[in-house]
Formats: sequence, C-alpha cells, structure tokens
Amino acid sequence: MSSHAELLRNVSLFANVDEAELQRISALLAERSFSKDAPIVSKDEPGDAMFVIARGRVKVCIQGEGGREVILNILKAGDFFGEMSLLDDLPRSASVVAAEDSTVLILKRDQFVEHVNNSPATGLNIMGELSRRLRRADDLISNLALLDVYSRVAHIMIDLAKRDGQEVEEGILIKERPTQQDIASMIGTSRETVSRVLSEFQKRGFVEMRGREILLSRKFTTDAAANAGP
Repeated sequence: MSSHAELLRNVSLFANVDEAELQRISALLAERSFSKDAPIVSKDEPGDAMFVIARGRVKVCIQGEGGREVILNILKAGDFFGEMSLLDDLPRSASVVAAEDSTVLILKRDQFVEHVNNSPATGLNIMGELSRRLRRADDLISNLALLDVYSRVAHIMIDLAKRDGQEVEEGILIKERPTQQDIASMIGTSRETVSRVLSEFQKRGFVEMRGREILLSRKFTTDAAANAGP
C-alpha cells in the first residue's frame, strides 16, 4: 500500500472505502508543503480542491473587527478541510494557515466529485463530518455568549483532551497544546487573560504545564468546566 493510501485509511472521510478506490485516490493526490504562518487557502477565494493534512497542524480562521484573528479550529495530521466549497460551489468560508511547518495532500474538485459518485460510503462520511462541525460551531457560539473566560478556557482544554489527549496515570496528557495566543483567538479574549487563567488553574491543581505539553488532572476534566470561575 502506498504511503498516501495508508494515510487515507486513517482519515474519517475515507472510512469504509474499499482498497482499490483508496489506491486510485492516493495516486491522484498532489503533495505540497507550507512553512509556519504561510496561508494555504484564503477566505472568499474560489474552492477548487480539498486538502488532507499529512504532517503538521493548521489553523482555520477568520478576521474579526480591526483585523483580529478568530480561530475556528486547529486541525492536525489525518484531518481534512476545504470540502465544503466542493459541495456547494461557493467561495471559501474561512482562511487556513499553517500553524507549523506542514504538508498537505490536495485532491482537485473533479477528482473529488468522481470519487463521491463512485463511493456512497464517502457521501455518508461527509454528512457525518459536517454534522460534527456544525455541533462544534453551535458549542463555540454558546460558549462565547454564555460562559465567563475561565469556563471558556476550561472547555477548550477539555475539548483538546477529548480529541488529542492521552490517558496517563495522573490524568490526561495533551502533547501539543495550542499557544496561549491561539487559545485567546479561539475564545475571544487576550493572551494575557489566558495566561492569568492558566496560572490560576495551575494553583488549583487542575493543570500542569510541561513545555509544549499540558497535563489535565482528573479533577479538571470532571469539575473545572462547572467550577472554573475565580
């Protein structure tokens, strides 16, 4: 099996796709690398391809008032983006920027449409993924509107734990946490505020900073979102 086909097998979009179709799609993929902070796609540009992340992490973002960056999501290797414009034939709804040196696999529109026509399983996978992203957007909007900043930071940490956390004896370890500025951009506050909140969480024994890693205590994952305030 080619390395691209092996990667696709672990991408939710291509779950339950047969081996021959995976090999065919992998042969069509174009690989491209981006350095940290380089734009991959821009909001409002025509969408003529979808992308699978082979290495690194990317930020899905929009520009808020005064040019402030608002991060909608951070995606890692095995995640994908750009499929919405291929489905509705509308411009990109957000920009995507490399959060670190990254490599993506590119599938053009005509290739994507042909694959979906040949693979009903992928069509169902797309609907499932769009539903998950809509629920995430609903949660984000609710959190911004209803929660104080302590609870918003707590919810971001718990979401990261669910998606990327590793169970260890002391709790849940997140090996590559977002920067404080990225967290601030995800919850609509300042980096200084996020730093203050995380320091308070450390004092309470909710979290332990370990360089790029962060350990969430089991107490944090059960109690912090409800009792995170000062």
